[in-house]
Amino acid sequence: MNSTVCLESKHSSRRYFIGGSDARIIMGDDQAALVRLWKEKRGEVEPQVLSGDLLVQLGTVTEHLNRRWYEKSAGNVLTEVQQRVFHSVHRWMAATLDGRIEAIGAVFEAKFMLPWNFSEEAAAEKHMAQLQHNMWVTASRTAALSRSALPRLRPHSIRSPSHQICRAARDGAQGQRPLHCPHLLRPEAR
Repeated sequence: MNSTVCLESKHSSRRYFIGGSDARIIMGDDQAALVRLWKEKRGEVEPQVLSGDLLVQLGTVTEHLNRRWYEKSAGNVLTEVQQRVFHSVHRWMAATLDGRIEAIGAVFEAKFMLPWNFSEEAAAEKHMAQLQHNMWVTASRTAALSRSALPRLRPHSIRSPSHQICRAARDGAQGQRPLHCPHLLRPEAR
């Protein structure tokens, strides 16, 4: 693994690095969120308090269940749960991992999605920048997005052999159904 685990210091503050959530904002379409992130990183505004955001809170309280369900249904063991790691060369890149799949070193990301807003394509598009960022930080070529869209939990695998082409596949009783999304990882094409 080419990343290092964070020790508490002033640099453990989110202001001093770009994390996976930041990557999602940077690669997204919300100009106001991007400007706000820029101001946060410069210390001009305080980070947003998300304790009143219902979706964030639902994600927080279902994350443990999501991990346990993934381990049980996929038969994989998760390690490095909630560890912050930094890229070995680019110290401004960091990730707080929901976990790593022990057997293959893949990044594990748990997300909560409302069932009426859920689609496989939307899940892949919404979280692709964060997954790719976390994969770069950890030098992993694979990630699993486990999204809970109650009443069901399904793992979603992301593989990126070249970091320019991705494949998102739903694992389930029916086998794998690939969903190609190469446009999501080439910012120059946006």
